[in-house]
Amino acid sequence: MELVQEIITETAVKPVGDNLERKIRDRSAQLGVIGLGYVGLPLAVEMAQKGFRVTGIDIDGNKVESVNAGISYVLGLPNGSLLTAIDNGTIRATQSFAAVASLDTISICVPTPLRKTKEPDLSYIIAAVEAVHNHLTPGKLIILESTTYPGTTREVVLPILEKSGLKAGRDFFLAYSPKRVDPGNKAFTTRNFPKVIGGITPRCTELATLLYQQFLERTVAVSSAESAEMIKHAINSFLASSIAFMNEISRICEQVGADAKEVERGLKSEPRIGPGAYLSPGGPFAGGTLARDVVALTKIGQEQGEPLVLVPAIKLSNDQHKLWAIQKLREELGELSRKRVAILGLTYKPGTDTLRRSLAIELCRELLKAGAKVRAYDPIVAALPDELANITLSRKLEEVVADCDAVVVCTEWPQIREANWDDVLAKTKDLLFIDANGFLGTSLGNRAGVTYRQVGRPK
Repeated sequence: MELVQEIITETAVKPVGDNLERKIRDRSAQLGVIGLGYVGLPLAVEMAQKGFRVTGIDIDGNKVESVNAGISYVLGLPNGSLLTAIDNGTIRATQSFAAVASLDTISICVPTPLRKTKEPDLSYIIAAVEAVHNHLTPGKLIILESTTYPGTTREVVLPILEKSGLKAGRDFFLAYSPKRVDPGNKAFTTRNFPKVIGGITPRCTELATLLYQQFLERTVAVSSAESAEMIKHAINSFLASSIAFMNEISRICEQVGADAKEVERGLKSEPRIGPGAYLSPGGPFAGGTLARDVVALTKIGQEQGEPLVLVPAIKLSNDQHKLWAIQKLREELGELSRKRVAILGLTYKPGTDTLRRSLAIELCRELLKAGAKVRAYDPIVAALPDELANITLSRKLEEVVADCDAVVVCTEWPQIREANWDDVLAKTKDLLFIDANGFLGTSLGNRAGVTYRQVGRPK
């Protein structure tokens, strides 16, 4: 009986999977992306640039309207790339999930914000998968890209889709491929970032990998969705541990008179570490992907009866390092009440426009609590949240820095480095610069009249 079932299953699988494979190879497959944010929209454009017809689906009407007009709202994705795809008719956007019915593949790139409990909110994923289920037909390939915990694809997504009576690996195909983007980083793009892919069955993995090989430079296939989900957490926790480790070493360097940049160079000369290691003295990591995966991995360990020691310590170390800038301000200025402090850069990172999870915003809150008078410069931010209404915001460095007691470099926008600092500082004397990463070290590190503090640099 089992042998008969295997023969029936193999017979059923082959036509459906082979037909989809043929469509992917000859690029006649109709591709879809649900969620047109900073992950989904660049992915859709890459698909379209390789000749596929792509439908983007998003509940945000403004995004849909912008995409169809060829206007990119994702920093790092030029209008030209999107407009070319629109003009060629290879990409369109809609708010209607009915479009799923005509699609052969669907990549789900919706957000998973953290709840107050620090658990991922799966409501966007569930809503998207339910919408796919409503239009699920044999032969479709569904790939979840949203950040989530190991087990989500099999335990949450799969049961919803199989309510249709169709079976994964036989009638449709399901895989997980963690989003891997670094907004604002021109060196690593959607196209050249290696893409990890793991399916519910081997055939699911094969088809998902084949699809992404059509428009991405490198794919890394693994044996299961769980492995792919776990890899995302492991990578980010490892990177976070490297940052926390080097920052602890750097703080000791400051106290014993060692130069942390020289220690970094020595570490990377060790063949078992290497020059590409994520080891550089500087600021803490922010509350985005690295932080959330450290918290998530800690929680997974607890739930699985494998309480972790090293991973939770990463967060403790990073939280302590977040105090470095305030500590240096107090070391140099004493009490911060009524002191004038300029903040350079407010966004989460350069090349983005989001203030969520921004370390600069966290620092602004602490300075206001301490009674400091805060000014801020950012080349993109036009308005601040109501809670920061007391901060003076300007896009002119001279206005922000003038008559300040201290300047803190937070977000490393190129406009800050490229500024004419001779002109900016022409009317200032004895100014304190707090620059965790040494972003302005070349121009200001040894400048007369500037007290310059950098992580890992002896006073």
